[in-house]
Amino acid sequence: MPFEMDVVTIFPEFFKGPLQESLLKRAQTRGLLKVRVHNLRDYTHDRHKTVDDKPFGGGPGMVMKPDPIFECIEKIRDTGWVVLLDARGERFSQQTAERFARKKHLVLICGHYEGVDYRVHEHLADEQISIGDYVTMGGEAPALCVIEAVSRLIPGVLGNKESLEEESFKIGLEYPQYTRPREYRGWKVPEILASGNHAEVRKWRTRMSREMTRKKRPDL
Repeated sequence: MPFEMDVVTIFPEFFKGPLQESLLKRAQTRGLLKVRVHNLRDYTHDRHKTVDDKPFGGGPGMVMKPDPIFECIEKIRDTGWVVLLDARGERFSQQTAERFARKKHLVLICGHYEGVDYRVHEHLADEQISIGDYVTMGGEAPALCVIEAVSRLIPGVLGNKESLEEESFKIGLEYPQYTRPREYRGWKVPEILASGNHAEVRKWRTRMSREMTRKKRPDL
């Protein structure tokens, strides 16, 4: 059975290109992944297909209405784990991606405008996720990040199992990588990497990974 993902958005065209490229396309073609994109406007009942309205109590901007979201999710949810992409949510991490990969079915709601009616938070979404401490135009780009991060954890999607076994954020930042030419504009590849001594190369990579993590991401 493929891993299933449903995406709820007011901009379904946003996902057409990315889902038909590289490993995401291959995973779907091979039956490892199934991604369905749902246009939230299809679940409205007025001639303007309205998905937002002014906030109660006043304030700037518009808020996404609860009724189209509830109707959409109730139709497609089945046993899926419902995730609302929201700047106020818990920060997405590699550990979150691994947990999501065990769910077998994700439903991603892309927020927009000034936010989503809070009843969606309280009574519909299983959790809220943010991809960082900044605000994007909407939840579409964050949803795509989640799709990418989770999809690569599905067995068979990555051709090289070592890529998963050496996940950067499990052991810290990844060590520096080099390829040909061995010298470029006077900058040389570290001698140890061309030595052929695999044991010493592993030690060097471990040391460099720790140093880079300590300097650039001490929080890890």
